[in-house]
Amino acid sequence: MKVVIAGAGAVGTHLSKLLSTEHHDCVLIDDDEERLGGMDSNYDIMAVNASPTSIKALKDAGVGSADLFVGVTRYESRNITACTLAHALGAKKTVARIDNYEYLSPQNLPFFHDLGIDSLVYPEVLAATDIINGLKLSWVRQRWDVHDGALVLLGIKLREGCEILNQPLKDLCGPEDPYHIVAIKRDGDTIIPGGMDVLQLQDLAYFMTTSEYIPYIRKIVGKEHYEDVHNVIIMGGGKTAVRAALTMPDYMNAKIIEIDAARCERLNQLLATNDAMVIHGDGRDLGLLNEEGIKHTQAFVALTGNAETNILACLTAKKLGVRKTVAMVENLDYVSMAEGLDIGTIINKKTVAASHIFQMMLKADVRNMRSLMMVEADVAEFVAAEGSKVTKKPVKDLGLPFGITIGGLVRDGKGILVNGNTQITPGDSVMVFCHKHQLDKAEKYFKKSLLW
Repeated sequence: MKVVIAGAGAVGTHLSKLLSTEHHDCVLIDDDEERLGGMDSNYDIMAVNASPTSIKALKDAGVGSADLFVGVTRYESRNITACTLAHALGAKKTVARIDNYEYLSPQNLPFFHDLGIDSLVYPEVLAATDIINGLKLSWVRQRWDVHDGALVLLGIKLREGCEILNQPLKDLCGPEDPYHIVAIKRDGDTIIPGGMDVLQLQDLAYFMTTSEYIPYIRKIVGKEHYEDVHNVIIMGGGKTAVRAALTMPDYMNAKIIEIDAARCERLNQLLATNDAMVIHGDGRDLGLLNEEGIKHTQAFVALTGNAETNILACLTAKKLGVRKTVAMVENLDYVSMAEGLDIGTIINKKTVAASHIFQMMLKADVRNMRSLMMVEADVAEFVAAEGSKVTKKPVKDLGLPFGITIGGLVRDGKGILVNGNTQITPGDSVMVFCHKHQLDKAEKYFKKSLLW
């Protein structure tokens, strides 16, 4: 598949690296030569130093034969223009990064479609959605709802009190058990587990379940004593903080601490119809945190533009007794360090945006996909085709390659957990978990097969 990316910023470079490891034909365009530095020599990427809105440059980059064109420069108007030109030159699909929430309104989407833009990506909105999903379950590191909650993926740190440690998964995740363990992060390594694997203390375990069994999962992992989140302190008043405050459930109360006085005034305007309180100050000030009731706060969310500040602030909040902490960590080099410090949930806008854009590349029989940032694993939603391998035998007899497992499926809108005896039928939406770069292997099981 050929992909042309305009913009060698954080999202563009991260997406380019992801595509190069998946052996796609990738072209990265930017008019800043310094931003492109080393990309073509270090990765299997063609780097083009030119303006993304130059018709000649787009033609030279082969946009006319591109399966996907992605506009992710720093400038919204430039992305829209580049996508419009790419569509006119023959690109099959286009995606534009934006920073205007109004554009995401359903009534405006046909307008952009007429311009030749198939999808709009607002990274701050995607990040805010992940943050709010995490706050709704204070004891969960990561949550992902599939098919509006028909299936739920929960990433949970296992601590003292967990009832299911040191037991083979074949004894825990049987046909009658309401969950499956689909991935484990342990000491920096990712495990796609088999029946003989066990859960250990300090593992980050990913559970696939259905919404009605979330309380049961909470019990067996020993998290019932965690308070539900009602009071939230957000440090940093950027766009992600605004979107998070505006989409927060009514039962949550938010305080946003922002160090810039002018930005505080702007926040008061943006949140005029919201109950969020804007406070001018430094979120690292212990006196201010105590004054604002940090000891009665269930969640602390650090969203400044500085990863170190966010990590240290979350560590401080934990020492002050806050159970749920969330840190925005934009520097990928700091992600593993932040995880090692056990600060809680880590949000990275560029990986969230890149995963969202990556879906545009997938074929029609793959309807959803996400990269699990804290583990080297992907989860994809495949639709089983008539005559495909996966519909021929029960799951236990499919001979799935090492590092690939099936967590659940959605049939007629209902979530169903998968066990060895499950028979997948054509049209089922199946959740597949695999190590990085194994999506192609998994995909082969879901395509139409004439021989097998």
